[in-house]
Amino acid sequence: MPDRVRILTVMRRARDICLRPWTRSRPGPAAGSHPPGGLRRAGPGQPRRAGPGERITMPVIRGRVLRIAVREGNPAWQPLLVCNGFGASLEMLQPFVDALDRQRAIIRFDMPGLGGSPAPVLPYHLAAAAPLLGGVLDHLGYQQADVLGISWGGGLAQQFALRCPARVRRLVLVATTPGTLMVPGSPRTLLRMLTPRRHQDPGYPARLAGELFGGSTREDPSPARDLLHAVTRPGPARGSFYQLLSLAGWTSLPRLPRLQRPALILAGDDDPIIPLANARIMHQLMPRSDLHIYHGGHLDLVLEAEPMAAIVEAFLTAENRSATGNRSSRAGQAPQE
Repeated sequence: MPDRVRILTVMRRARDICLRPWTRSRPGPAAGSHPPGGLRRAGPGQPRRAGPGERITMPVIRGRVLRIAVREGNPAWQPLLVCNGFGASLEMLQPFVDALDRQRAIIRFDMPGLGGSPAPVLPYHLAAAAPLLGGVLDHLGYQQADVLGISWGGGLAQQFALRCPARVRRLVLVATTPGTLMVPGSPRTLLRMLTPRRHQDPGYPARLAGELFGGSTREDPSPARDLLHAVTRPGPARGSFYQLLSLAGWTSLPRLPRLQRPALILAGDDDPIIPLANARIMHQLMPRSDLHIYHGGHLDLVLEAEPMAAIVEAFLTAENRSATGNRSSRAGQAPQE
């Protein structure tokens, strides 16, 4: 009972934080500063764009208008469908996308109420959101794709792979959990993570980046600040709250043994939001999974884009292997069966 009361208290406080209007003015960017991945900062009223060679459209997918960015690639390669984290627009992962092989088509999208996608009238559940991924693939003419999800997007990727396994060739899960049945981070860290201030107040992540994201941000918080403010495109406050609410009661934990697609689990050994124990549990339950533990925090997929992209590319291009056991490895070590 105390745990239930604690969870409800955290959810209520997160709701209040997400719906609270933030009016603090934003200071201008420091002279000579540049966001990660060479992205240009968007000035007031200037539309933010994806990277060069990408096209952005706003189609209606399963009754919802979604902002979709597509980087064309070699038709012989499977496209990579990317699911963003909590409160993030598709621009956030631009450094990682730029580091991937140019022959690989990349598909990104903003969830309803985030980035450039209009907010829904009513909340949605993660289980009901998964068909949106199939709708995106249908709209673009793809029968199957590799799917990558980071943080909240890792839950969406799991749900899609469980619901539509034939449409997923390989699965990459980064800094994520099996949902509500998880080993949680500290309530204080989670509350600070859930507030939209991390996207709306430039000083907020700079002050708390180490506590929130771990890894290299403990020494230098400026990349996290640039990433969340020069790159990410904030949506309305209720978009973040609906995204948070979509996780209510959702878990993949008892279904993970049914997830038969080859999967790569990437987890940092210094991630305050998603403790490493979650990745180990998922690895044990997923019969065809590889676990790679990197030395870093929650945002290393973007902050350390080059080495992380190399790990993902090696997994996506590797020869198919039989489901005879899982493998785990640490950065700098050979995989272990």
